[in-house]
Amino acid sequence: MDPAKPLAGKVSLVTGASRGIGLAVAVRLAQLGSDVAICARNPERLAEAEDELERQGVRVLTSAADVRRASEVQAFVEAAEHTLGEIDIAVNNAGVGIFVSGHQATEEQWNTVLDTNLKSVFLVSRAVAPSMIRRKSGHIINIGSMAGKSAFAGGAIYSASKWGLLGFSQSLAEDLRGYGVRVSVVAPGSVATEFSPHAGKDTSKMLQPEDVAHAVEAVVTQAPQSFISEILLRPAQKP
Repeated sequence: MDPAKPLAGKVSLVTGASRGIGLAVAVRLAQLGSDVAICARNPERLAEAEDELERQGVRVLTSAADVRRASEVQAFVEAAEHTLGEIDIAVNNAGVGIFVSGHQATEEQWNTVLDTNLKSVFLVSRAVAPSMIRRKSGHIINIGSMAGKSAFAGGAIYSASKWGLLGFSQSLAEDLRGYGVRVSVVAPGSVATEFSPHAGKDTSKMLQPEDVAHAVEAVVTQAPQSFISEILLRPAQKP
């Protein structure tokens, strides 16, 4: 095995991967030798991401899937398995942020955030787990947030989704560890992406998408007798 390509022969699936953290994670996994399946809802950005990933010399599958819908998640996973092979690494990154006082939020806003940030993690995990269990191997990595650890004004819906993601992930890890399947959470603070406004902050001091990708690399290259259950990622300096 090429030590520079420890994931050669592996297949990774990344949601919300047409830009930002998801794309950085997908690129890092491809650089490590993994074939990659990605999804997002913007076909144009998906095409750009596909070009960038193919330059890494790996096989790539893209899908304009809506991860809030069970049928589309299942179709995406099945297409990835048919084209690339069974999933070894699943990174649940798709997410949205709506920041509003909890008592002023609408039901639509609640459903949008919880379905995207939490329900999708359940749907993808449920779809990839059976083959991982059968093979007694696999990684499910959920991109959380420090908002799942700390409350803040205007963050009721978003924090609820990320606190829920942490609880789901920890319980799923217990469900699957006996089968050799490892479930981990990478929870960064604010990352310099288009995800949310960063007024008044020095983005050069903020976390970068590549920092999150590095944390994912640490998880998937961990020795087989242990697993990293949670990584809390903070910038070295406050922006």
